[in-house]
Amino acid sequence: MTDPDLPTPPEQTPADRAAPVEEVVLYREPGSTWWPLLWGPLFCAVGYLVEVLTGPAHPLAWSGAAVLLVAITTLWIVARRQDRSVVLTPTLLRLGADVLHLERIVRVEGVEEPEVARPVGRGFTIPRKTHAVPLELTGGTVVLAWARFPDDLVEVLAPLLRERHEESEDEQP
Repeated sequence: MTDPDLPTPPEQTPADRAAPVEEVVLYREPGSTWWPLLWGPLFCAVGYLVEVLTGPAHPLAWSGAAVLLVAITTLWIVARRQDRSVVLTPTLLRLGADVLHLERIVRVEGVEEPEVARPVGRGFTIPRKTHAVPLELTGGTVVLAWARFPDDLVEVLAPLLRERHEESEDEQP
């Protein structure tokens, strides 16, 4: 059951969900780096060294634990890279798995963050350790984009939107 006071999520067309053809990436936040893969093997190496110094050691058990931790961490990193990545190209803004074509975004500067607005993405809120970037869409709907470095995203996105707005004004008689 949906709350009638909440705005409905922006409609997505099949083109919005389609994977983009190789485009120039103007802004990117990967969602996660690969260095956490080192945590498990480092902890296991320290555990093995403690065992070697204090008595009988179990190298096979520590190796198995390291492999298991690397496998689990790999799944975690891949999920974060899919769910929390931000990519801006000249034609679209991808936040996690959701894609917004820039044609649908009216403005990013001067948009006030409403008390209740739907975040772009699969969650009910913006991801942890990210900050909201309110976007006004065609039709007046305000949605919340998000980024770890919102000022950097706005700095790149605002000129693109201004340029598109000027082009659309030039085309109208």
